[in-house]
Amino acid sequence: MPQASATGKPSARHHDREIISLALPAFGALVAEPLFVMVDSAIVGHLGTPQLAGLGIAAALLLTAVNVFVFLAYATTAAVARRVGAGDLRSAIRQGVDGIWLALLLGAVLLALALPAAPALVVLFGASDTAAPYAVTYLRISALGIPPMLVVLAATGVLRGLQDTRTPLYVAIGGFTANAVLNAGLVYGAGLGIAGSAWGTVIAQCAMAAAYLAVVVRGARRHGASLRPDATGIRACAQAGAPLLIRTLSLRAILMIATAVATRLGDADVAAHQVVLTLWSLLAFALDAIAIAGQAIIGRYLGAEDVAGAKAACRRMVLWGIWSGVVLGLLVALARPLLLPLFTSDPAVHDLLLPALLVVAVVQPVSGVVFVLDGVLMGAGDGPYLAWAMLATLAVFAPIALAVPALGGGLTALWWVMGLMMGVRLLTLGLRTRSGNWLVPGAVRA
Repeated sequence: MPQASATGKPSARHHDREIISLALPAFGALVAEPLFVMVDSAIVGHLGTPQLAGLGIAAALLLTAVNVFVFLAYATTAAVARRVGAGDLRSAIRQGVDGIWLALLLGAVLLALALPAAPALVVLFGASDTAAPYAVTYLRISALGIPPMLVVLAATGVLRGLQDTRTPLYVAIGGFTANAVLNAGLVYGAGLGIAGSAWGTVIAQCAMAAAYLAVVVRGARRHGASLRPDATGIRACAQAGAPLLIRTLSLRAILMIATAVATRLGDADVAAHQVVLTLWSLLAFALDAIAIAGQAIIGRYLGAEDVAGAKAACRRMVLWGIWSGVVLGLLVALARPLLLPLFTSDPAVHDLLLPALLVVAVVQPVSGVVFVLDGVLMGAGDGPYLAWAMLATLAVFAPIALAVPALGGGLTALWWVMGLMMGVRLLTLGLRTRSGNWLVPGAVRA
Protein backbone atom coordinates (compact mmCIF):
# COMPACT_ATOMS: atom_id res chain seq x y z
CA MET A 1 0.00 0.00 0.00
CA PRO A 2 1.29 3.51 -0.79
CA GLN A 3 2.51 5.33 2.27
CA ALA A 4 0.24 8.33 2.82
CA SER A 5 0.81 11.57 4.64
CA ALA A 6 -1.49 12.95 7.32
CA THR A 7 -3.70 14.41 4.55
CA GLY A 8 -4.19 10.98 2.98
CA LYS A 9 -2.12 11.88 -0.08
CA PRO A 10 0.96 9.92 -1.20
CA SER A 11 4.01 10.94 0.82
CA ALA A 12 7.32 12.20 -0.51
CA ARG A 13 8.83 8.82 0.35
CA HIS A 14 6.20 7.08 -1.79
CA HIS A 15 7.01 9.37 -4.72
CA ASP A 16 10.73 8.66 -4.20
CA ARG A 17 10.20 4.90 -4.27
CA GLU A 18 8.09 5.20 -7.40
CA ILE A 19 10.65 7.36 -9.19
CA ILE A 20 13.51 5.02 -8.29
CA SER A 21 11.59 1.87 -9.29
CA LEU A 22 10.98 3.30 -12.76
CA ALA A 23 14.16 5.33 -13.32
CA LEU A 24 16.82 2.74 -12.43
CA PRO A 25 15.69 0.05 -14.91
CA ALA A 26 15.10 2.78 -17.50
CA PHE A 27 18.71 3.92 -17.10
CA GLY A 28 19.97 0.40 -17.67
CA ALA A 29 17.93 0.06 -20.86
CA LEU A 30 19.11 3.46 -22.13
CA VAL A 31 22.78 2.60 -21.59
CA ALA A 32 22.38 -0.64 -23.56
CA GLU A 33 21.78 1.28 -26.81
CA PRO A 34 25.26 2.87 -27.12
CA LEU A 35 26.80 -0.40 -25.97
CA PHE A 36 25.54 -2.02 -29.19
CA VAL A 37 27.68 0.37 -31.23
CA MET A 38 30.64 -0.02 -28.87
CA VAL A 39 30.61 -3.81 -29.26
CA ASP A 40 30.31 -3.57 -33.03
CA SER A 41 33.19 -1.07 -33.11
CA ALA A 42 35.42 -3.24 -30.92
CA ILE A 43 34.86 -6.33 -33.08
CA VAL A 44 35.04 -4.62 -36.48
CA GLY A 45 38.03 -2.51 -35.40
CA HIS A 46 40.24 -5.61 -35.53
CA LEU A 47 39.40 -6.08 -39.21
CA GLY A 48 41.13 -2.86 -40.17
CA THR A 49 40.85 0.93 -40.18
CA PRO A 50 38.77 1.19 -43.40
CA GLN A 51 36.22 -1.28 -41.99
CA LEU A 52 36.01 0.64 -38.72
CA ALA A 53 35.62 3.94 -40.57
CA GLY A 54 32.86 2.42 -42.71
CA LEU A 55 31.07 1.17 -39.60
CA GLY A 56 31.33 4.60 -37.97
CA ILE A 57 29.75 6.34 -40.97
CA ALA A 58 26.95 3.80 -41.40
CA ALA A 59 26.18 3.66 -37.67
CA ALA A 60 25.97 7.45 -37.47
CA LEU A 61 23.47 7.52 -40.35
CA LEU A 62 21.36 4.72 -38.87
CA LEU A 63 21.29 6.13 -35.34
CA THR A 64 20.34 9.56 -36.64
CA ALA A 65 17.49 8.12 -38.72
CA VAL A 66 16.14 6.02 -35.85
CA ASN A 67 16.61 8.56 -33.05
CA VAL A 68 14.59 11.15 -34.96
CA PHE A 69 11.59 8.88 -34.34
CA VAL A 70 12.10 8.59 -30.60
CA PHE A 71 8.66 10.20 -30.30
CA LEU A 72 7.30 6.68 -30.90
CA ALA A 73 8.38 5.89 -27.35
CA TYR A 74 7.62 9.26 -25.74
CA ALA A 75 4.14 9.87 -27.19
CA THR A 76 3.10 6.26 -26.60
CA THR A 77 4.25 6.36 -22.98
CA ALA A 78 2.10 9.42 -22.24
CA ALA A 79 -1.00 8.15 -24.04
CA VAL A 80 -0.86 4.68 -22.49
CA ALA A 81 -0.13 6.01 -18.99
CA ARG A 82 -3.23 8.24 -19.10
CA ARG A 83 -5.46 5.28 -19.85
CA VAL A 84 -3.76 3.24 -17.14
CA GLY A 85 -4.53 6.04 -14.67
CA ALA A 86 -8.15 6.02 -15.81
CA GLY A 87 -8.28 2.27 -15.11
CA ASP A 88 -8.89 1.31 -18.77
CA LEU A 89 -6.15 -1.21 -19.49
CA ARG A 90 -7.89 -2.45 -22.63
CA SER A 91 -7.78 1.00 -24.22
CA ALA A 92 -4.24 1.52 -22.92
CA ILE A 93 -2.96 -1.54 -24.74
CA ARG A 94 -5.03 -0.72 -27.83
CA GLN A 95 -3.34 2.69 -27.89
CA GLY A 96 0.04 0.98 -27.68
CA VAL A 97 -0.84 -1.39 -30.53
CA ASP A 98 -1.68 1.62 -32.73
CA GLY A 99 1.75 3.06 -31.91
CA ILE A 100 3.43 -0.21 -32.93
CA TRP A 101 1.58 -0.27 -36.26
CA LEU A 102 2.73 3.32 -36.87
CA ALA A 103 6.31 2.22 -36.11
CA LEU A 104 6.04 -0.60 -38.66
CA LEU A 105 4.74 1.77 -41.33
CA LEU A 106 7.48 4.33 -40.71
CA GLY A 107 10.09 1.58 -40.61
CA ALA A 108 8.96 0.24 -43.98
CA VAL A 109 9.19 3.71 -45.54
CA LEU A 110 12.67 4.33 -44.11
CA LEU A 111 13.85 0.91 -45.29
CA ALA A 112 12.54 1.56 -48.81
CA LEU A 113 14.43 4.87 -48.88
CA ALA A 114 17.65 3.64 -47.26
CA LEU A 115 18.38 0.64 -49.49
CA PRO A 116 18.71 2.47 -52.83
CA ALA A 117 20.09 5.67 -51.25
CA ALA A 118 22.89 3.97 -49.29
CA PRO A 119 25.76 4.77 -51.73
CA ALA A 120 24.69 8.41 -52.11
CA LEU A 121 24.32 8.86 -48.35
CA VAL A 122 27.78 7.45 -47.72
CA VAL A 123 29.33 9.78 -50.32
CA LEU A 124 27.39 12.73 -48.89
CA PHE A 125 28.83 11.89 -45.48
CA GLY A 126 32.34 12.28 -46.91
CA ALA A 127 33.50 8.65 -46.78
CA SER A 128 36.91 7.93 -48.28
CA ASP A 129 37.30 5.61 -51.29
CA THR A 130 38.61 2.84 -49.04
CA ALA A 131 35.91 3.17 -46.34
CA ALA A 132 32.91 3.77 -48.63
CA PRO A 133 32.38 0.14 -49.78
CA TYR A 134 32.33 -1.10 -46.19
CA ALA A 135 29.97 1.68 -45.16
CA VAL A 136 27.55 0.84 -47.98
CA THR A 137 27.64 -2.87 -47.13
CA TYR A 138 26.98 -2.26 -43.44
CA LEU A 139 24.29 0.36 -44.11
CA ARG A 140 22.31 -1.77 -46.59
CA ILE A 141 22.26 -4.81 -44.33
CA SER A 142 21.65 -2.88 -41.11
CA ALA A 143 18.80 -0.95 -42.75
CA LEU A 144 16.83 -4.20 -42.50
CA GLY A 145 16.89 -3.62 -38.75
CA ILE A 146 15.18 -0.22 -38.95
CA PRO A 147 11.58 -1.56 -38.73
CA PRO A 148 12.32 -3.73 -35.67
CA MET A 149 14.25 -0.86 -34.08
CA LEU A 150 11.21 1.42 -34.42
CA VAL A 151 8.96 -1.34 -33.10
CA VAL A 152 11.24 -1.57 -30.07
CA LEU A 153 10.83 2.18 -29.51
CA ALA A 154 7.03 2.02 -29.69
CA ALA A 155 6.75 -1.14 -27.59
CA THR A 156 9.10 0.35 -25.00
CA GLY A 157 6.68 3.27 -24.78
CA VAL A 158 3.79 0.85 -24.22
CA LEU A 159 5.52 -0.86 -21.31
CA ARG A 160 6.69 2.41 -19.78
CA GLY A 161 3.11 3.67 -19.95
CA LEU A 162 2.04 0.49 -18.17
CA GLN A 163 4.57 1.49 -15.45
CA ASP A 164 6.93 -1.34 -16.44
CA THR A 165 10.55 -0.35 -17.05
CA ARG A 166 12.00 -3.69 -15.93
CA THR A 167 10.96 -5.67 -19.00
CA PRO A 168 12.72 -3.20 -21.36
CA LEU A 169 15.84 -3.60 -19.21
CA TYR A 170 15.73 -7.40 -19.48
CA VAL A 171 15.13 -7.25 -23.24
CA ALA A 172 17.99 -4.76 -23.65
CA ILE A 173 20.38 -7.02 -21.70
CA GLY A 174 19.33 -10.02 -23.80
CA GLY A 175 19.70 -8.04 -27.01
CA PHE A 176 23.13 -6.74 -26.03
CA THR A 177 24.35 -10.26 -25.17
CA ALA A 178 22.96 -11.75 -28.40
CA ASN A 179 24.49 -8.93 -30.44
CA ALA A 180 27.95 -9.51 -28.94
CA VAL A 181 27.84 -13.29 -29.48
CA LEU A 182 26.43 -13.07 -33.00
CA ASN A 183 28.89 -10.38 -34.07
CA ALA A 184 31.90 -12.34 -32.88
CA GLY A 185 30.63 -15.56 -34.46
CA LEU A 186 29.63 -14.11 -37.81
CA VAL A 187 32.56 -11.72 -38.24
CA TYR A 188 35.33 -14.17 -37.32
CA GLY A 189 33.78 -17.64 -37.01
CA ALA A 190 31.85 -17.45 -40.30
CA GLY A 191 34.39 -15.10 -41.90
CA LEU A 192 31.73 -12.61 -43.08
CA GLY A 193 33.71 -9.53 -42.06
CA ILE A 194 31.79 -6.28 -41.64
CA ALA A 195 28.70 -7.88 -43.22
CA GLY A 196 28.69 -10.37 -40.34
CA SER A 197 28.61 -7.52 -37.84
CA ALA A 198 25.63 -5.99 -39.63
CA TRP A 199 23.74 -9.29 -39.80
CA GLY A 200 24.44 -10.00 -36.14
CA THR A 201 23.00 -6.64 -35.14
CA VAL A 202 19.92 -7.08 -37.34
CA ILE A 203 19.21 -10.52 -35.88
CA ALA A 204 19.55 -9.19 -32.34
CA GLN A 205 17.23 -6.27 -33.14
CA CYS A 206 14.62 -8.59 -34.64
CA ALA A 207 14.80 -10.80 -31.56
CA MET A 208 14.27 -7.79 -29.28
CA ALA A 209 11.26 -6.67 -31.33
CA ALA A 210 9.84 -10.21 -31.19
CA ALA A 211 10.24 -10.29 -27.40
CA TYR A 212 8.42 -6.98 -27.04
CA LEU A 213 5.64 -8.05 -29.39
CA ALA A 214 5.15 -11.26 -27.43
CA VAL A 215 4.64 -9.24 -24.23
CA VAL A 216 2.22 -6.80 -25.89
CA VAL A 217 0.25 -9.56 -27.62
CA ARG A 218 -0.08 -11.45 -24.35
CA GLY A 219 -1.37 -8.31 -22.64
CA ALA A 220 -3.80 -7.59 -25.48
CA ARG A 221 -5.29 -11.08 -25.30
CA ARG A 222 -5.56 -10.88 -21.51
CA HIS A 223 -7.54 -7.62 -21.65
CA GLY A 224 -9.44 -8.23 -24.88
CA ALA A 225 -7.71 -5.53 -26.93
CA SER A 226 -7.71 -5.84 -30.71
CA LEU A 227 -4.40 -6.35 -32.50
CA ARG A 228 -5.65 -5.28 -35.93
CA PRO A 229 -4.41 -2.03 -37.47
CA ASP A 230 -6.86 0.82 -36.99
CA ALA A 231 -6.44 3.76 -39.36
CA THR A 232 -8.01 6.25 -36.96
CA GLY A 233 -5.84 5.14 -34.05
CA ILE A 234 -2.66 5.13 -36.15
CA ARG A 235 -3.46 8.61 -37.45
CA ALA A 236 -4.04 9.83 -33.88
CA CYS A 237 -0.66 8.44 -32.83
CA ALA A 238 1.01 10.23 -35.74
CA GLN A 239 -0.71 13.51 -34.86
CA ALA A 240 0.35 13.20 -31.21
CA GLY A 241 3.93 12.41 -32.23
CA ALA A 242 4.34 15.17 -34.83
CA PRO A 243 5.10 17.95 -32.30
CA LEU A 244 7.64 15.73 -30.55
CA LEU A 245 9.24 15.04 -33.94
CA ILE A 246 9.65 18.80 -34.42
CA ARG A 247 11.14 19.03 -30.92
CA THR A 248 13.63 16.24 -31.66
CA LEU A 249 14.65 17.68 -35.03
CA SER A 250 15.24 21.08 -33.41
CA LEU A 251 17.43 19.49 -30.74
CA ARG A 252 19.37 17.57 -33.40
CA ALA A 253 19.89 20.82 -35.28
CA ILE A 254 21.38 22.40 -32.15
CA LEU A 255 23.86 19.53 -31.75
CA MET A 256 24.78 19.63 -35.45
CA ILE A 257 25.37 23.38 -35.33
CA ALA A 258 27.59 22.97 -32.26
CA THR A 259 29.69 20.33 -34.06
CA ALA A 260 29.90 22.47 -37.21
CA VAL A 261 31.14 25.44 -35.17
CA ALA A 262 33.72 23.26 -33.39
CA THR A 263 34.94 22.04 -36.79
CA ARG A 264 35.56 25.65 -37.86
CA LEU A 265 37.67 26.23 -34.73
CA GLY A 266 40.31 23.64 -35.70
CA ASP A 267 41.22 19.95 -35.50
CA ALA A 268 42.12 20.01 -31.81
CA ASP A 269 38.88 21.83 -31.00
CA VAL A 270 36.65 19.42 -32.86
CA ALA A 271 38.47 16.46 -31.29
CA ALA A 272 37.96 17.90 -27.82
CA HIS A 273 34.35 18.78 -28.68
CA GLN A 274 33.66 15.16 -29.61
CA VAL A 275 34.97 14.01 -26.23
CA VAL A 276 32.88 16.58 -24.35
CA LEU A 277 29.79 15.73 -26.40
CA THR A 278 30.27 12.02 -25.69
CA LEU A 279 30.43 12.67 -21.96
CA TRP A 280 27.47 15.07 -22.19
CA SER A 281 25.45 12.28 -23.88
CA LEU A 282 26.41 9.77 -21.20
CA LEU A 283 25.27 12.15 -18.46
CA ALA A 284 22.06 12.72 -20.41
CA PHE A 285 21.22 9.02 -20.14
CA ALA A 286 21.25 9.26 -16.34
CA LEU A 287 19.05 12.37 -16.32
CA ASP A 288 16.76 11.02 -19.04
CA ALA A 289 15.97 8.03 -16.85
CA ILE A 290 14.29 10.38 -14.36
CA ALA A 291 12.46 12.06 -17.25
CA ILE A 292 11.14 8.68 -18.40
CA ALA A 293 9.83 8.03 -14.89
CA GLY A 294 8.18 11.45 -15.10
CA GLN A 295 6.43 10.59 -18.37
CA ALA A 296 4.91 7.44 -16.90
CA ILE A 297 3.98 8.85 -13.48
CA ILE A 298 2.53 12.17 -14.65
CA GLY A 299 0.49 10.51 -17.39
CA ARG A 300 -0.98 8.06 -14.89
CA TYR A 301 -1.90 10.76 -12.36
CA LEU A 302 -3.59 12.93 -14.99
CA GLY A 303 -5.41 9.91 -16.42
CA ALA A 304 -6.76 9.29 -12.91
CA GLU A 305 -7.76 13.00 -12.79
CA ASP A 306 -5.49 13.48 -9.77
CA VAL A 307 -4.14 16.94 -10.52
CA ALA A 308 -2.83 17.41 -6.98
CA GLY A 309 -0.91 14.13 -7.25
CA ALA A 310 0.60 15.21 -10.58
CA LYS A 311 1.75 18.51 -9.04
CA ALA A 312 3.27 16.76 -6.02
CA ALA A 313 5.06 14.20 -8.21
CA CYS A 314 6.38 17.01 -10.42
CA ARG A 315 7.80 18.90 -7.44
CA ARG A 316 9.47 15.76 -6.15
CA MET A 317 11.01 14.93 -9.51
CA VAL A 318 12.37 18.46 -9.84
CA LEU A 319 14.24 17.92 -6.56
CA TRP A 320 15.57 14.64 -7.94
CA GLY A 321 16.69 16.47 -11.07
CA ILE A 322 18.50 19.17 -9.09
CA TRP A 323 20.35 16.80 -6.79
CA SER A 324 21.18 14.35 -9.58
CA GLY A 325 22.63 17.25 -11.56
CA VAL A 326 24.65 18.45 -8.56
CA VAL A 327 26.10 14.97 -7.96
CA LEU A 328 26.93 14.43 -11.64
CA GLY A 329 28.44 17.92 -11.89
CA LEU A 330 30.69 17.32 -8.90
CA LEU A 331 31.80 13.98 -10.32
CA VAL A 332 32.73 15.57 -13.64
CA ALA A 333 34.55 18.47 -11.99
CA LEU A 334 36.59 16.18 -9.73
CA ALA A 335 37.27 13.51 -12.35
CA ARG A 336 38.38 15.86 -15.15
CA PRO A 337 42.13 15.14 -14.80
CA LEU A 338 41.42 11.40 -14.72
CA LEU A 339 39.13 11.47 -17.74
CA LEU A 340 41.56 13.11 -20.15
CA PRO A 341 44.01 10.18 -20.65
CA LEU A 342 41.09 7.87 -21.42
CA PHE A 343 40.33 9.74 -24.64
CA THR A 344 43.59 11.26 -25.93
CA SER A 345 47.25 11.84 -25.17
CA ASP A 346 47.41 15.11 -27.18
CA PRO A 347 48.38 17.98 -24.81
CA ALA A 348 46.60 20.52 -27.02
CA VAL A 349 43.34 18.62 -26.72
CA HIS A 350 43.89 18.27 -22.95
CA ASP A 351 44.21 22.04 -22.62
CA LEU A 352 40.89 22.51 -24.42
CA LEU A 353 39.09 19.77 -22.50
CA LEU A 354 39.77 20.96 -18.95
CA PRO A 355 37.80 24.25 -19.09
CA ALA A 356 35.10 22.82 -21.38
CA LEU A 357 34.44 19.94 -18.98
CA LEU A 358 34.19 22.44 -16.14
CA VAL A 359 31.38 24.17 -18.05
CA VAL A 360 29.62 20.82 -18.41
CA ALA A 361 29.95 20.27 -14.66
CA VAL A 362 28.50 23.70 -13.84
CA VAL A 363 25.52 23.22 -16.16
CA GLN A 364 24.51 19.77 -14.85
CA PRO A 365 22.06 20.99 -12.13
CA VAL A 366 20.27 23.07 -14.78
CA SER A 367 20.26 20.06 -17.10
CA GLY A 368 18.77 17.92 -14.35
CA VAL A 369 15.75 20.20 -14.00
CA VAL A 370 15.39 20.59 -17.78
CA PHE A 371 15.28 16.84 -18.35
CA VAL A 372 12.72 16.37 -15.58
CA LEU A 373 10.41 19.14 -16.80
CA ASP A 374 10.74 17.85 -20.36
CA GLY A 375 9.58 14.43 -19.15
CA VAL A 376 6.77 15.92 -17.06
CA LEU A 377 5.34 17.87 -20.00
CA MET A 378 5.71 14.86 -22.30
CA GLY A 379 3.83 12.75 -19.77
CA ALA A 380 1.10 15.39 -19.77
CA GLY A 381 0.88 15.19 -23.56
CA ASP A 382 1.98 18.81 -23.93
CA GLY A 383 3.79 18.12 -27.21
CA PRO A 384 2.79 21.29 -29.11
CA TYR A 385 4.28 23.52 -26.42
CA LEU A 386 7.47 21.43 -26.34
CA ALA A 387 7.81 21.85 -30.11
CA TRP A 388 7.45 25.63 -29.97
CA ALA A 389 9.77 25.87 -26.96
CA MET A 390 12.53 23.94 -28.71
CA LEU A 391 12.14 25.97 -31.89
CA ALA A 392 12.51 29.13 -29.79
CA THR A 393 15.62 27.66 -28.16
CA LEU A 394 17.09 26.87 -31.57
CA ALA A 395 16.37 30.43 -32.72
CA VAL A 396 18.30 31.82 -29.74
CA PHE A 397 21.14 29.31 -29.89
CA ALA A 398 21.97 29.30 -33.61
CA PRO A 399 23.08 32.91 -34.17
CA ILE A 400 25.05 33.08 -30.93
CA ALA A 401 26.83 29.77 -31.56
CA LEU A 402 27.64 30.67 -35.17
CA ALA A 403 29.13 33.97 -33.97
CA VAL A 404 31.64 32.25 -31.64
CA PRO A 405 34.46 31.91 -34.24
CA ALA A 406 33.91 35.43 -35.60
CA LEU A 407 34.16 36.88 -32.09
CA GLY A 408 37.40 34.99 -31.41
CA GLY A 409 35.83 32.52 -29.00
CA GLY A 410 37.07 28.97 -28.62
CA LEU A 411 35.67 25.64 -27.49
CA THR A 412 34.97 26.84 -23.95
CA ALA A 413 32.94 29.75 -25.32
CA LEU A 414 30.98 27.34 -27.50
CA TRP A 415 30.12 25.19 -24.49
CA TRP A 416 29.06 28.25 -22.51
CA VAL A 417 26.62 28.85 -25.38
CA MET A 418 25.47 25.24 -24.93
CA GLY A 419 24.92 26.14 -21.28
CA LEU A 420 22.91 29.17 -22.38
CA MET A 421 20.81 26.85 -24.52
CA MET A 422 19.99 24.77 -21.44
CA GLY A 423 19.15 27.98 -19.60
CA VAL A 424 16.67 28.98 -22.31
CA ARG A 425 15.10 25.53 -22.09
CA LEU A 426 14.86 25.88 -18.31
CA LEU A 427 13.09 29.22 -18.73
CA THR A 428 10.57 28.00 -21.29
CA LEU A 429 9.82 24.73 -19.51
CA GLY A 430 9.76 26.35 -16.07
CA LEU A 431 7.28 29.03 -17.13
CA ARG A 432 5.00 26.40 -18.66
CA THR A 433 5.13 24.22 -15.56
CA ARG A 434 4.36 27.13 -13.24
CA SER A 435 1.41 28.19 -15.39
CA GLY A 436 -0.41 24.91 -14.74
CA ASN A 437 -1.76 24.86 -18.31
CA TRP A 438 -0.26 21.41 -18.81
CA LEU A 439 -2.45 19.92 -16.07
CA VAL A 440 -5.21 18.56 -18.31
CA PRO A 441 -6.91 15.59 -16.58
CA GLY A 442 -8.65 12.68 -18.26
CA ALA A 443 -7.92 9.42 -20.08
CA VAL A 444 -7.40 11.40 -23.29
CA ARG A 445 -5.91 14.89 -23.43
CA ALA A 446 -8.57 17.17 -24.88
